[in-house]
Amino acid sequence: MPIFSFRCTKCGEEFETLVMGSDKPACPACSGAELERLVSAPSVGGKTEAALGRVRQQAAREGHFSNYSRSELKGRL
Repeated sequence: MPIFSFRCTKCGEEFETLVMGSDKPACPACSGAELERLVSAPSVGGKTEAALGRVRQQAAREGHFSNYSRSELKGRL
């Protein structure tokens, strides 16, 4: 979903909002329309943990256990 960060040039309020198509967002604090779009990092949405788990399992199947702690290795060897 296209969620963007903005700063209102009128009151300085910073906020995030969902912007679809040619929609023009307004400041939630003062209803100002003159907004500066801020640079923000993309979100992966929780997929990182699952991907890391799959990579670790594949490495273990191939005999690589260096990415596991000692407590995690118990019962795997």
